[in-house]
Amino acid sequence: MRYYAPRQLVVLRGRVTPAVPGELVTLNAIRDGKVSKRVRREVGRDGRFEFRFTVDKSGLLRLVVNHALSDKQAAFRARPQRIKVVRWTAGVGARGVRVLLLQRGLLRLGFATPVTGRFDGLTANAVNAFRKTSRMRVGGYASPAVYAMVFRRNGAFKLRYPRAGKHVEFDWSRQVLVLARRGRPYRVYHTSSGAPATPTVFGTFRFYRQTPGTNALGMVHSSYFIRGYAIHGYASVPNYPASHGCLRVPIPNAASIFRWIDIGDPIYSYR
Repeated sequence: MRYYAPRQLVVLRGRVTPAVPGELVTLNAIRDGKVSKRVRREVGRDGRFEFRFTVDKSGLLRLVVNHALSDKQAAFRARPQRIKVVRWTAGVGARGVRVLLLQRGLLRLGFATPVTGRFDGLTANAVNAFRKTSRMRVGGYASPAVYAMVFRRNGAFKLRYPRAGKHVEFDWSRQVLVLARRGRPYRVYHTSSGAPATPTVFGTFRFYRQTPGTNALGMVHSSYFIRGYAIHGYASVPNYPASHGCLRVPIPNAASIFRWIDIGDPIYSYR
C-alpha cells in the first residue's frame, strides 16, 4: 500500500511484453466500486508506458491498467495496485505507519528525527524545525498541511551557502541550525539563539574549540565559534531567542551535532 496526500501527483509506470508500440493502455482509478478517473496512454517503442495524475479526496483507490483487444495485440489486464489518499495528523504519543512515514519523509528532507514509528519529543522538534523552515505556525504537531508537504517532498531548507562544502548555517529569522555538506542540508535542528539583551553574533566564523559533557552553566557538548559563543545542548530551547548569545539545541541532539562538527569548519550566522 502506498499513501498520498490530497493534490499529490501519482506516477504509475509499467511495461508491456511483447512490446507493440502505439497500442493504447487505459488506467482506471476505482473508488468505492466506481471509476473516478480514466486515462489512456500509448505504449512506447520499448513497451513502456507512464501515467501521471493528481489525486483529490481521501480514500482508497484501486488502480487497474488494461488493454482492449486490437488487431495487433490481445486484451490484457495488469495486476491491480492499491493506494490510499489520507489527511493524517499526528502528535506526541501517536504511533504506527502514519508516524513512521512522517519520520522517513522528514529525514529524507534533512530534518533530524528518529525513525521508530513512535512520535516522541525529538520527532516533535523535527516537525517544529520543518514548520519554522516553511514559515508555518511553530509547534511540534503534524497537521494535514505538514503531511501534504512532506509527502510531496517539499519544505527542505534552502542553503544560503550551497558551495561552502561542509559547514554550518544558522538562520536567525527562522531559528534553525543546519549542518550542510555536498551542497545540501544534511540535518536541520530546532534552535534558540540569543535574547534581545544578549544577541547572537552574525557573520562567518570557524569552530576553534570543543568541550564534551556538561559544564557549570548547563551547556552540553559545546562547539565554540567565536569567544564564548557556542552551539550547545540546553535544557530549555523555546521557540524564540532566549540564550545569552549561544545557539541552544535540544540536549538529545547535542552529541550528534558535536560529533559532526570538526575544528576549522565554518559557520555562517545570518538574519
